Amino acid sequence: MIQEMNFLEKAYLFATLAGAAYKDNCKKNFQDIGMENYVFFDNLGAQGHAACDAYDIIITCRGTQPTQANDLLADADAIPKRHGKGFVHEGFRREARKILPLIFNYINHYPNRKIWLTGHSLGAAMATYITQELEFAGYNTAMLFTYGSPRVGSHDYVEDFKTEHHRFVNCNDIVTTVPPTVLGYNHHGQLHYINFYGNIRALTWWQRFKDKLRAHKRAWSKGQWFDGIYDHSIEFYADKIKNIGGE
Repeated sequence: MIQEMNFLEKAYLFATLAGAAYKDNCKKNFQDIGMENYVFFDNLGAQGHAACDAYDIIITCRGTQPTQANDLLADADAIPKRHGKGFVHEGFRREARKILPLIFNYINHYPNRKIWLTGHSLGAAMATYITQELEFAGYNTAMLFTYGSPRVGSHDYVEDFKTEHHRFVNCNDIVTTVPPTVLGYNHHGQLHYINFYGNIRALTWWQRFKDKLRAHKRAWSKGQWFDGIYDHSIEFYADKIKNIGGE
């Protein structure tokens, strides 16, 4: 059962499922942890997966695929859309709402279970939006785990969000820096920053700045000029959390 796992075990589990979401079928990934009643959500390019046992439902949303035009359009469409007390990123909202009715239908078929959500990149943004929609509808959202998530909405939007959210950032992951705060966008959730040495550390902004610079210098010395993109890989997130103690 998920509730019996420690925090890092949960973090690793949901990182692997966020990575598995890029496949069209990750039934085996769910079966390996005792989850049945698997379903693949797919509507107009937006995709996700769900499975459940007698106690829990897990929902994972697929992140950006560079070959999919609708993914790239969703990422780029940062026009604010009024939502509750604040606003959200229109592209992320649009993609999430494509599969939201399918998710509601699935949950209603398997009631009285705790709902856990996860995603990476665009999938993280979608999972965040979907989690709050489930909150508003009165469902039992247990926890949200996101990896390499962009900012999803305004300060008022994230302040109106109640579900416990653990947001992982791998060092120089560039996707976590967009859309910029100057446009009014904010992150939600408890930050778990994975530093240059592969540890999760609570750092001040100045300590993070020095840590990121250290990572840049190491990457540049190896001829890796785009470590902000490399650090976004969901495989790196999963591997680092596993090494910390997630398995």
